[in-house]
Amino acid sequence: MVKRGNDAVHWYMTEVGARVVAKTGIPSDRHHLGKLMLHSLQDDPDFILQIDGATGESETFGSALDRSIRCAVSLTNMGLKKGDVMVLMGPNHIDYCIPHTAGLFLGLKVASIDATLCVNELEQLFETNRPKIIFAQTKKLRDINEALSSSKVDAKIVTFDSYSERTLAQLLDNADEVSVKKFQPTDLDPSSTIAFLTSTSGTTGIPKTAMITHENLAISLPYIWKTMSKFPSPVKISFVVSPAQWITTGFNYLFSPVLKFTRLQTSAPVTPEHFADLVDKYRPNYILCNPVLMRTLAERANCDFTCFEQMTLAGSYVTPELVEKMKKMTQSEDIFVHYGMSELSGTAFVHDCPAPPGSCGRPAGSFDCKLVDPETHKEVTEPHVPGELWFKGPAVFKGYHNNPEVTRETFSDDGWFRCGDIFYRDESWNVYFVERYKSLLKYNNHQVSPLEVEMMIMKHPEVFQVAVTGIPDRECGDLAVACVVPKPGCSPTAQEIKDLVKENLTETKHLRGGVIFMNSLPITSASKINRQKLKELALAMPRE
Repeated sequence: MVKRGNDAVHWYMTEVGARVVAKTGIPSDRHHLGKLMLHSLQDDPDFILQIDGATGESETFGSALDRSIRCAVSLTNMGLKKGDVMVLMGPNHIDYCIPHTAGLFLGLKVASIDATLCVNELEQLFETNRPKIIFAQTKKLRDINEALSSSKVDAKIVTFDSYSERTLAQLLDNADEVSVKKFQPTDLDPSSTIAFLTSTSGTTGIPKTAMITHENLAISLPYIWKTMSKFPSPVKISFVVSPAQWITTGFNYLFSPVLKFTRLQTSAPVTPEHFADLVDKYRPNYILCNPVLMRTLAERANCDFTCFEQMTLAGSYVTPELVEKMKKMTQSEDIFVHYGMSELSGTAFVHDCPAPPGSCGRPAGSFDCKLVDPETHKEVTEPHVPGELWFKGPAVFKGYHNNPEVTRETFSDDGWFRCGDIFYRDESWNVYFVERYKSLLKYNNHQVSPLEVEMMIMKHPEVFQVAVTGIPDRECGDLAVACVVPKPGCSPTAQEIKDLVKENLTETKHLRGGVIFMNSLPITSASKINRQKLKELALAMPRE
């Protein structure tokens, strides 16, 4: 029998939600993330919730629940209330999820942000998010205080480690026992209460901050596990390799207690060597990973990948070659490509039946969607004709925090979210990614997809990574430039790269801007190619 998706995750979530509603008597609590997590943590206190692979520390549901409640009680005593913003900065250590969970109990807006941001970047984020409290490592205190002063934001600061005046350990100790025993999550409307303030993955300027509600996430996230049939515990150990501020890490924080699986994470940088050590030691059987990072790990991590029974690749374009490579390395057919966005609260498509090579799957049931010509805004109704995907439904985010102008630009007059990415579909509504609309180059009024050129260059046996950008030309528009990282020990020539493109693609897509060889491509903190930095490098570096 052909393996296909099923509704097991939705049956399970319906059961968990019904149990919560039976306790509270509030029908909408089936989408209250804090109450879903509280019930799930109470349900199996001895289950291992998380492991920090860098230190070997682990924690049970019961321990995390007790600490999260104590944190919530202390936050309430400090004056934090529903709708206030909490900023979290730090690596994936054992303590990170404690204020994260406490914030969802209380209806706070949880904003996980990049802990490596400099003062100017922090200042702009603080001006947008207006946090009331910030959790961070002591080493960031100077930058945080300077950014708060410049942005004129008054926020309390708590450190995860023990080298400051106010620490997480002190908050937990200060919680009075009576309040801890009587604690109940804050009642709220899941459809309008913001759970996450998530910085989108833009690479130009300061990212926008998407507002995602409890209901958005409760409805959207189960579709990630649509290909699994055993609940609870669809997987035993999920290996979290994304940084703490990336939304997929937040997905794991939310649903590891609800679905009952163990999170393997690490407070150390995820190098190929560290990754290999953790894989061989803990044998995780599931991973959700960015394809840029996975390609590096597949090439350089000396470990046995066969422990991974299922793998999800998401966050940027996934080549069919990488999918086939991972199928061979894991000895599993369950290697899935997921397209998602913060603005869609998770994944947009599901693999409810075997998807054709290169497809992202078919639209998830949490949305209505349509393909639209980005220039004329007319709906594209024919298969194999590219268009921008527009979405509407209960999983679509509520807009950008404190940015009504950009929010208006992002939605159509009748409420459709314009995702900004170009796709086409086949006759069965399998959807295929073409290109980010704003990334398209224009040469003599012809649209050029950097992705298409990149896929061709990746066929060269000596190319490890490539990214194509454009340099401006007064007469022709954009001239395509290939930035190439060779495989170790290999020395492809620029002429070989140019000839490969020339022989296989139409002349409008040829590398008139030249070829640049690099040791590595510039990437963002979310392991995506930094297109803005790439364009700057292409203008500054010598091109062959």
